Amino acid sequence: MTTKTADTVLAAGYMSGFGNEFATEALPGALPRGQNSPQRVPYGLYAEQLSGTAFTAPRHMNRRSWLYRIRPAALHQPFRLLADGRFHNRFDEAPATPNQLRWDPFPLPQAPADFVDGLFTVAGNGGAAAQSGVGIHVYAANRPMQGRYFYDADAELLIVPQQGRLRIATELGVLDVAPVEIAVIPRGVRFRVELPDGTARGYVCENFGAPLRLPELGPIGANGLANARDFLAPVAAYEDVEGDFELLAKFQGALWSARLGHSPLDVVAWHGNLAPYKYDLNRFNTIGSISYDHPDPSIFTVLTSPSDTPGTANMDFAIFPPRWLVAEHTFRPPWFHRNVASEFMGLVHGVYDAKEGGAKGGFAPGGASLHNCMSGHGPDAASYAKAVAIDTSKPQHVVDTMAFMFETRLVIRPTRQALEAPGLQADYWRCWQDLGKHFDPERR
Repeated sequence: MTTKTADTVLAAGYMSGFGNEFATEALPGALPRGQNSPQRVPYGLYAEQLSGTAFTAPRHMNRRSWLYRIRPAALHQPFRLLADGRFHNRFDEAPATPNQLRWDPFPLPQAPADFVDGLFTVAGNGGAAAQSGVGIHVYAANRPMQGRYFYDADAELLIVPQQGRLRIATELGVLDVAPVEIAVIPRGVRFRVELPDGTARGYVCENFGAPLRLPELGPIGANGLANARDFLAPVAAYEDVEGDFELLAKFQGALWSARLGHSPLDVVAWHGNLAPYKYDLNRFNTIGSISYDHPDPSIFTVLTSPSDTPGTANMDFAIFPPRWLVAEHTFRPPWFHRNVASEFMGLVHGVYDAKEGGAKGGFAPGGASLHNCMSGHGPDAASYAKAVAIDTSKPQHVVDTMAFMFETRLVIRPTRQALEAPGLQADYWRCWQDLGKHFDPERR
């Protein structure tokens, strides 16, 4: 990168609230007063609207922000299509499978790879053209994005770090995100990822459907699960840097590249309700049974992307955090089940309470599992034996764990590269084979 001038202003801090109407400026008076698009914007900036929903979407669903930037986003050279890589939306290249699948932790790269280079598509369904479904990926990186910026025109991105912190510099400000936190980058927002710890690994969900929102609480009431005040949006920050830069775009499942002569992170002020945000999963207010029976996993939902069918999500993001189990006369871990929805699980740290094996060959941090529609799954034999023997008159504290699930109404189709990955556990099915017969018609 050849830099002609460098004047970077990075403001510290966050604004709290989910979907709030924010207003922030890195220079005093940069936000126009009383209107969105004056004839002349303060400081010689350009006004630009970023719309995450249709103009005519109902007010409570409408997502848009006004940006006041040094150069408009239209200023770049033409895009050129890049060769197919490991990050894509080719979900139909291999048959969907009813088999239970599980992968060892995905390895860190041996060759230099930044966040975009390190994206590896595991599975997905739907796509940008259908405006529904999800893309499920992992990332593994060992260098920062130098002179490169990225945006996804197909989907908003839910990023779940598992190892190593991320510093995500976006058009609207900077997010510092660590494991056990998540970040959401709206569709179309340009960003760059730096690696404060040198290496990083984690998971990414592309949401092709309606933007993520907080789930309805119903009879839970006004409070509980993820609280709106704990979501943090960045304050305005900008880069005034000229040079030779690359802008990467994901458009209709393919990667494109364009050259531009300046940093696209040049928004000096913005206001609106479409912004990147982060959330600390430790702040989730976990709810569970205090009498009997293990409740449905929907009570662990952090964020949801609704579909056109009421009560049926395009995608739910659920977590299984530390918690107390106190239900008596109850099989406390998640029960054996088959689900009309499909489930992709990952593990940030610790051990998932329905899978005892945490070493290689088990369900380990950085690994993943996939249980598709109506595929039977549940605790492995060791977890089952432990759960039926436990004294349920005593409370049980589940600690040192953070598992999560991307659940979707559509069948999740693994990619060919994921099915051919060395870490795919060919013997995952064996974890249930020691579940023996205990039936005795003479004994209740």
